Amino acid sequence: MTNTSRRGPLISAGIFLGIGLGGFVDGIVFHQILQVHNMLSNRIPPSDLVSVKINMTWDGYFHAGVWAMTVFGLLRLFRAGQQRDVPWSGRTLLGAMIAGWGLFNLVEGTINHQILGLHHVVESASNKLPPDLAFLASGVIFLLGGSALIRAASHDAAPRGEAR
Repeated sequence: MTNTSRRGPLISAGIFLGIGLGGFVDGIVFHQILQVHNMLSNRIPPSDLVSVKINMTWDGYFHAGVWAMTVFGLLRLFRAGQQRDVPWSGRTLLGAMIAGWGLFNLVEGTINHQILGLHHVVESASNKLPPDLAFLASGVIFLLGGSALIRAASHDAAPRGEAR
């Protein structure tokens, strides 16, 4: 049986990559393409050029933050790749990335949508709660699915240098 107790660095890298890339999907799809919400759109509705520019600036801060998470995840992945005792598994990395995306959805949805009320998934909806709850549910599904994939991959790979 392969020793998989050293998967932590690979899982950590995947979680940070998932947080960052999940944030990019949120920002690109919801903020830019669908334009259903911006970072402060519940507090400062983008109804004129000034409010649109304010929201765009805060969307930029958001994207800078998720970019930093992605870079940190890449650095963690590079470091994990340098450690010969870290088992290398694509399923472990993918599972951690999916779990990280789910963690992003849960934290961002809870803090920005529910606690601070900065924006909602669909600002124009008469009842904002159902889309917000669906977003939170997606976070739970991604987190559980990613965790299941990590568990399923627990014996996928041997540390580099060992025979499989």
